[in-house]
Formats: sequence, structure tokens, C-alpha cells
Amino acid sequence: MSGNQHKFRIGDPVWAKMKGFSPWPGKVCLPPSDIKRPAIKKQMHCVNFFGTNDFAWIEENNMKDYEQYKDALIKDKKTKQMANAIEEMEKYLKERDPTHVMKDDDDEEFDALVSGKEKAKKLAKKPESRKRELNADSDSSASGPSSSSTAKKPKGRPQLKDRCKEEPSSSHSERDNSPGPGQFSGGVSVSKKSSAAAVAGLLDRPTLARPVSPAIGMDLVTSSQTLREKDIQPSKLNFGFLGLGIMGSGMVKNLLNSGHTVTVWNRTTEKVRDFLEAGAKEALTPSDVIAESDITFSCVSDPQAAKDLVFGNCGVLQEINTTKGYVEMTGIDSDTSQDIAEAISLKGGRYLEAQIQGSKTQAQDGTLVILVAGDRSLFDDCQSCFQAMGKNSFYLGEVGNASKMNLVLQTMVGVTLAGLAEGMALADRAGLQQKDVMEVLELTGLACPTILGKGKAIIDGGFPTHQPLQHMQKDLKLSLNMGDQLEQPLPLTASANEVFKHAKRLGYGEHDVSAVYIRARF
Repeated sequence: MSGNQHKFRIGDPVWAKMKGFSPWPGKVCLPPSDIKRPAIKKQMHCVNFFGTNDFAWIEENNMKDYEQYKDALIKDKKTKQMANAIEEMEKYLKERDPTHVMKDDDDEEFDALVSGKEKAKKLAKKPESRKRELNADSDSSASGPSSSSTAKKPKGRPQLKDRCKEEPSSSHSERDNSPGPGQFSGGVSVSKKSSAAAVAGLLDRPTLARPVSPAIGMDLVTSSQTLREKDIQPSKLNFGFLGLGIMGSGMVKNLLNSGHTVTVWNRTTEKVRDFLEAGAKEALTPSDVIAESDITFSCVSDPQAAKDLVFGNCGVLQEINTTKGYVEMTGIDSDTSQDIAEAISLKGGRYLEAQIQGSKTQAQDGTLVILVAGDRSLFDDCQSCFQAMGKNSFYLGEVGNASKMNLVLQTMVGVTLAGLAEGMALADRAGLQQKDVMEVLELTGLACPTILGKGKAIIDGGFPTHQPLQHMQKDLKLSLNMGDQLEQPLPLTASANEVFKHAKRLGYGEHDVSAVYIRARF
């Protein structure tokens, strides 16, 4: 086989394991057009699950030969759905042509599909023979990859009170009684399909005149001249935003002021009122935001909060499907981002990580620097939003690159601020005027907005929150974890982390990062 060698071929019967589910019988198949391969650099195959007729991309190391592991993986007390799946598998094995062998051009095309590359180089296969093979594959069993056999989701969504009662299963017994490997608690199948008209509507992004947006409040107002200078043409899509904290509130305000349609959710509902008056819509749960929006942004406190939004009860996964996009703007590590990306992709959704560099002031002014990685088409669809939120956005390729880049930059900022705090503490102890120190520093090569701004905050002693100290300490901790994984020594980062950690313990976690001076001085 040309290119990468693969253990399984199209038509092979396998046991395939999705994250959170027991191994399930299925067959390797060509992926349907709406089941996009996750942006993961691992050997993967598209599997059609028997019993549920769902499709999903599965890593090769989570697949085993059906016949070889049949006795070990069929349980004595199997569920009714598992029994149906086994029955369909046995029927498929009886009807399957044992002499079927993939041709070289099949292998070449399959290599391209599995590795996520562009179409194989000008295959010489005749259209007639290709059509016959596809028809044979789809007719080989009652649950083949034909889109016409996919079960449709009932019209309408379940009531909120009913959906909120659905708890994600965690024990093995609960997993065995779950709907099946391609289905989730919201009743949405991985293979859910949208009409051509709906997809065409999502891709239609005409230029719109920006309507006049009402003010949100004096503490949230950005100069309207700034938005005018950007000449933002808002997307026609509906957007959602989860989290209205220090950074999220400024970004949502700029989305509204630039003419975007936004549905918001926040853990504490008090923060939502100003945004409703400014034209935003309110949703009661994260899943409701996903249901109402084409693309949803999330910006919460830390990786665990980000995962809770996605995997929790009434969470993001409940409503994700092939027409939805999800953009994670929380400061997280690459492992967390890849876990979320995998979950979103397995339900057919598109995923981006969009890490932000900046503070409360930059979020309000729409001058953030946005580091983006993941689905390129989703990045293109979010251009008007990124233009409203920031002054620059960078596409960095596959999922994980943006979070790594963000942690590298945060490491530099954290170590610099710890050094600034120690220098200011030393100056004070030596009897020098801190104001004089900053005036001299402003004339040197070290002068930059961050150092000068934090130096002024140290002199004033108020530490108004522009970037929470606890968030900086969280990023330093994530940087240290990344260094451990890569066996990269980070002695200065470790020392800075201890300084920030101590300041957080002293009760300054919710104050600005400049409050690290308290630990350095006292």
C-alpha cells in the first residue's frame, strides 16, 4: 500500500471503541460527506456501527479485529442493542464476499482519506467501476453507510426540564445500557445530516450594513470610532457566547456593537441584564446557546470549567451537530483542547481553539491578539467576529498549536512581572522613589505598555483587575506541565509560579497580576 500502512481496510469487520463507550461491532467504510475527519495526527478509520447505523472516525489503536476478539468482547449479559448489533454483524459476515481484496487505487484513495490529505493524486479509476464498488459496499448489509438509512432525529427539542435530568453516564454498567456508540444523551446521532439548503445558508455570508448598536454601560463602552475604522461587515450567522467575565464581557460588547446577533449565557445571571438591554438574547443553559447559534464562543476561567461546559449536564455536546461550530477561547492546555476537539468532531461539529493575548482594556477596546488553531473553514466564518474582538488574528494550524503558543507567551509575561515586582520591592527597600525608577525605565529599552502599566499600578497600590492574578498563576502551572511533558527545564517559570501562588494564597487571586508585588515586598 502506498504512503502510510494501515492495519484495516474498507469492509473489514471490527470492534471499535469511542471515548466513554464500550467496544462496539462495526465495519470500516468510506466516510459520508458530512462526517469530517478530526484534526488529529493519528491513524484513523471511518467506522459504520451495526445496530445504530452511526458513523464515527476512530483511532486505529482503538480498533480490533472482530473475529479475533469476538469471544473476549461479547459479554454474557449483553444489552438488547448489542445483541441486535451482533446479529447484524453475523449477517454481514455471511453475505460478505471473502474474496474481496482492495485494489492499489483503492488503497491510494483510502490512504488519502485516512491521513486527512487532499484527494489522491488524479486516480486513474474509471467512474463506472468506482460506482459499482460503492453500491456493493452500501448493499452488503442492512446498516451500510448509505445516508438514506440513517435514523432521523425527531422534530423539535426536548423540554429544558427533561434535558436537564439527563446525567452523563460514568460507570461501566451505565455505559453498557447507553443508546450506542454513535449516540449521546441528547438523542443526537453522530450521523445526523442537514439539508443542502441549511448548509448553503450557513456558507452564505453577504455584506451587511452595520446597524446602530445601543450602549451597554459606561464601563463597557468602546470608542465607536474604533469600530468605524475597522469597517466591520457582520456575518449573517447567529453567534453564541458562554461566559461574561472580565474578558468575555468586553468581547461580547464588541460583537453586539459591530452588528452581530449574539445569544449569551453566564453562570451568574446578574451579569446578563446589561447585554440583554444592548440587544443580546439570553439562554438558560449552554446547550440552549448551542441550539440557537451557528457558531458558539466560550471564555471561562480554566480548563476544568471549559470541560464542564462541554461534557456536563445540559452542556455543549447535547446540541452539537454537523451544522454547529464551537470556538474555545478559555486559556487551556493543548491536551484539554484536543479532548474537546475530539468530542466536538465525533458529533460532526467544527472546532477552533482561539487563545487571547491581552487584558480587560484590550478586550473592551477590541485590540486583543487572537491565536487560532483547528478547523480552517470555521476560522474563515469567524473573521468578522475576530475583527471586532481584536486587532490581529493568527491561524496556527492543527489543534494544540494555539494553546501552546499562548502558554509560551504567558510564561514570558509571568516571569517578567515577577521580575518587575522584585525590582520595585528592592527599590523601595533601598530607599529609592519607585516613581523615579519608572521614569528612568520608561527611557530604556525595557519600556513597554505592560511593564509601565503594571509599574504604575504597583505605585498606586490599588491593583484594579485587568488580568486576574489567579489566571496568570494557572497559565504558569500549565506551562510547567507542558515543560514536564517535553522534558524542558523551566527554572525561572517555576520560581515565578511560586511567587504568584503565594500571592494568591494571601487572598489576591482576584486582584490584578500587579498584586504579585505584595508577595515580593512583604
